[in-house]
Amino acid sequence: MLHVRPRQLLLLARLDAHRHLGRAAEAMNISQPAATKLLQQLEESLGEQLFERLARGMAPTPYGEILIRYAHRVLSDFGTAREEMLALRSGLSGALRVGSVPGAVPELLAPALVAYHLRHPQVAVSVVVETSDLMQAQLEQGDVDLVLGRLTDGHDEAKYASVPLLGESQVVVVRAAHPVFERAATVTLAEMASWSWVLQPPGSPQRGRFEAAMREAGIQARLDIIETASPIAITALLENSDMAAVMPASQANHYGRLGVLRTVPVELPVRVPPICLITREDRPLSPAAAQFRRQLLGGHA
Repeated sequence: MLHVRPRQLLLLARLDAHRHLGRAAEAMNISQPAATKLLQQLEESLGEQLFERLARGMAPTPYGEILIRYAHRVLSDFGTAREEMLALRSGLSGALRVGSVPGAVPELLAPALVAYHLRHPQVAVSVVVETSDLMQAQLEQGDVDLVLGRLTDGHDEAKYASVPLLGESQVVVVRAAHPVFERAATVTLAEMASWSWVLQPPGSPQRGRFEAAMREAGIQARLDIIETASPIAITALLENSDMAAVMPASQANHYGRLGVLRTVPVELPVRVPPICLITREDRPLSPAAAQFRRQLLGGHA
């Protein structure tokens, strides 16, 4: 049986972050010799080398990468347990950590969280909004309880439970006073190839779908692009320029109601999978997260 001490798990997490034994020891507020001993004892008990000693630091071996992944998971679970115990001590019933893609926030997440908070004000709620690939990574690490998003390509289906909740299209948006609305009733993608764009970074699902749509429309021109995954940066850039961006229709409608952005009348042939409620099959939900999941599924049965 594998016996790993909590301080050894913490050392693995710190070594993963710093890739240097001295800095990892400093982050743990212990001496470097003590950190060296903890690592040596762990490697001896496993019979495997977990880190390669390099000239300017350390790098995990394949065995080390496996154990680092589990160390993060265990530490995250301990952190969740501590949060729930503190919440219980203060008269609350637990914590709910939700991850979401931006497109799920206006029509799905925000109304559900407001209703949930009214029914369960004792639950401490935290929300992280990022792209699907980053949200799936946080779910894998145990940093969030559940995700409203899309499973990325190449995922292990056995690890996740996924329930479709919201299907929607992608649209092109610009600032409300953009000159395009003075020139034409409709616009083509070919005309927009000369525009400046604010797009998600390469490798993100939305960026890939947009580029595929442009290729499908026969547009090969190199686009003028600023890259960012930050929703507030995208909005601020659009408000202060004639640039365009692509976002889910629900998000665009939200900004439209605020008078900030408008949707450009152009057909965007982007095929988008539905937003799903995603949880881990191998990790039980906390009572607070399980109740939120039931609420979401009850409203979208």
